[in-house]
Amino acid sequence: MSSSEFPSFLSPRLSPQTDSDNADDASVLKPSPINLDRSLPPTIISPSFTPDTVPSTPVPIPVISTPQPSDGLPDILPEVECVVRARIPTTSGTEIFLHLYKNNMDDKEHLAIVFGNKIRSKSLDRTREGETEMDRMIRGAYVGRLYPGRQTSREDQTNAEEDTAKDTATLVRIHSECYTGETAWSARCDCGEQLDEAARLMSKENEGIVVYLRQEGRGIGLGEKLKAYNLQDLGADTVTANILLRHPADARSYSLATAILLDLDQTEIRLLTNNPDKIAAVEGKHREIKVRERVPMVPIAWRMNSGGIRSKEVEGYLKTKVRTACL
Repeated sequence: MSSSEFPSFLSPRLSPQTDSDNADDASVLKPSPINLDRSLPPTIISPSFTPDTVPSTPVPIPVISTPQPSDGLPDILPEVECVVRARIPTTSGTEIFLHLYKNNMDDKEHLAIVFGNKIRSKSLDRTREGETEMDRMIRGAYVGRLYPGRQTSREDQTNAEEDTAKDTATLVRIHSECYTGETAWSARCDCGEQLDEAARLMSKENEGIVVYLRQEGRGIGLGEKLKAYNLQDLGADTVTANILLRHPADARSYSLATAILLDLDQTEIRLLTNNPDKIAAVEGKHREIKVRERVPMVPIAWRMNSGGIRSKEVEGYLKTKVRTACL
């Protein structure tokens, strides 16, 4: 399989290399000792593609019963509205539609990265008072494809896609923002690698949703996260560092993700995660969404004798997550 078949927004490859916080718990997996002491790979960032020797699709785990939601889940979901949607062509040929959301809980711009052209936002498509057809097209509330000279946002018969019945639930990844792992090539976590792998799997199916929540550093923000990094260099692990800064071990919330998925008309999904506890959080207190399958997200370094992110920091980070069952 050539690299051109993979999504275009994979981390760049830098060379040479001399030698955050969204990595999922591999709560049902443990790293093989053979991988722990190996030297670092040629790059500290995500590989350009998942090696061919790795199975192309993880084995899904059917969800028979959902763990009881904790009392901490909100009784009422946030109100969300998709403000704008735009088509993003990629160099690999995969098309994604970026949806930007506002909500009544915070002032952050949360996102839904939608693969394929069939999943639509109900709040985006809703008619707004006084808007013109051009207004609708500019904010992305159009059907089919835009082209020069188009006059209406409604069904475009010449470009309409044939709607076929789905036989599988949509693959969904809830991904929390990680500037250090996704942009600064940090080897403290495998967040960038996880985002790349989610994109690869959804690109292969030509359908899927990455709900990208702006809750950096397990919800404590980038500034506090960098302080936590300094505490880690002083000997604390990920969880202890947050607690020393008087933050919860994990301050993230997934109710916004549940609300966004409902706006995208997703009531049954396959959830890409290693943490079974995340199922209840995404389904919501009143089970507004049903998770039919849990699809594992196993770090590449744990599946292969080479490749993936390898450093003493990321090994300690993943071990802490396994031990504490944090997401």
